[in-house]
Amino acid sequence: MRPTWEPNSKTIITIGVLFSLLNVVFIATENFWGLLLPFGLALIAAIVLALDKVLLFLVFATPLSIFYYNPDLHVGFTLPTEPITFGVMLLFFFKLLYEGGFDTKIIRHPLTIAILFYLFWIFFTSFSSQMPFVSFKVFLSRLWFISVFYFLMSQLFKKYKNIRYFFWLYMIPLSMVVIYTLYIHGQHGFTKDTSTWVMFPFFKEHTSYGAVLAMYVPIAFAFAFLLKQNLNLRVVAGIIFLILFVGVILSFTRAAWLSLILALGVMVLVLLKVRKSTLVAMTLVALGGVWYMWGDIMQKFKKNDQVSSDNLTEHVESISNVSTDASNMERVNRWKSALRMFEERPWLGHGPGTYMFLYAPYQKPYEKTIISTNAGDMGNAHSEYIGPLAESGFIGALSVLVIVAISIVTGVKVYYKMPSKELKIIAMATLMGLITYWTHGFLNSFLEMDKAACPVWGFSALLVVLDQYFSEEKL
Repeated sequence: MRPTWEPNSKTIITIGVLFSLLNVVFIATENFWGLLLPFGLALIAAIVLALDKVLLFLVFATPLSIFYYNPDLHVGFTLPTEPITFGVMLLFFFKLLYEGGFDTKIIRHPLTIAILFYLFWIFFTSFSSQMPFVSFKVFLSRLWFISVFYFLMSQLFKKYKNIRYFFWLYMIPLSMVVIYTLYIHGQHGFTKDTSTWVMFPFFKEHTSYGAVLAMYVPIAFAFAFLLKQNLNLRVVAGIIFLILFVGVILSFTRAAWLSLILALGVMVLVLLKVRKSTLVAMTLVALGGVWYMWGDIMQKFKKNDQVSSDNLTEHVESISNVSTDASNMERVNRWKSALRMFEERPWLGHGPGTYMFLYAPYQKPYEKTIISTNAGDMGNAHSEYIGPLAESGFIGALSVLVIVAISIVTGVKVYYKMPSKELKIIAMATLMGLITYWTHGFLNSFLEMDKAACPVWGFSALLVVLDQYFSEEKL
């Protein structure tokens, strides 16, 4: 059957002339943003006609994305990913309105319900925010990341080949970023001081860089040594694993090192099939012991005067130094400021995204460090859990903890119920990657960044899809 309308040469010429005239108007009026119109139209066409390809392109582009700030609009975003992600989100909501629903298996999953409540609470507390414009921007950024990397990715993961594409298309460009970083770092002698910035412009600083690398170390290891695939792919995955592992070590990110060790510990417990009741008892005993001995523990920490160093052993020893290490002391200063903000507004908080603009008066002079600032230009509360306490109150922090708990429980359950060895390996590697991030979340917060949001929400979506769609399928 022939289409009812076909463009002829006259139509094409007419459109071309009109578009050329429009460009002349844009240039004459110095509205250079208008020259991006053809790219915008091409993007819309790609999203409509090949959404799966656009999603996979987003995954590939994310590690290579670069932050751009427009001083005229006072808006910053990463290129090319965030404009594309925003466009995909708009199409997603249009389809929801047009089709009237979404995959019920995904929607009804406990993790999805927890994520939806997390979004709702950010939205709700934006109304009571001390800086509503800032808070609604935070809500919008969370919304487009979760819409694309969780909900739409969940539909992509229904095909097993897309699961592999998702991992490969992030690991390959990420390894390229590491190679670039190591090259620049090597020119400065691989010192700790230069490790904080050599990953720029792909990452702003070393802690976010280390956190993302740690998430993909278990994935690369699984692809290199555990999954069935041809020798060439194994070799490539092995090289990527070595690159990422060296990158983590030379990032001098202590939280990333700890997160990998803790993820390995969880893997051992899962493989040993330790009962849930035993795990809960162990956790409660550990927490109780820490609470009971907190004074002694802090006294020991204060006696540690080993500061961060180029020497890896000394750098590890400096993790517990809260008396002379500026980085650790500043983190404690931020946490205490956040807790004071929480005490003032415990239920609704001061508003999502407002911590960095409001915490200065909550600092105590004797707790400040040489890197403290009152200008609101040094980032957030450095915790995925304490930050929400100050910004969205008790319920906001609880919503994050519930997501963490459900995602880990889902990962463990999925590992046990997968019908094939290959799916078990995928489930375990994904769970370990998530654990590295949520462990890292005690010391830092990066979910506002596309480079962290893509794997965190993508890994979460994958566990849900494995739980709902692959439990009876053998590869």
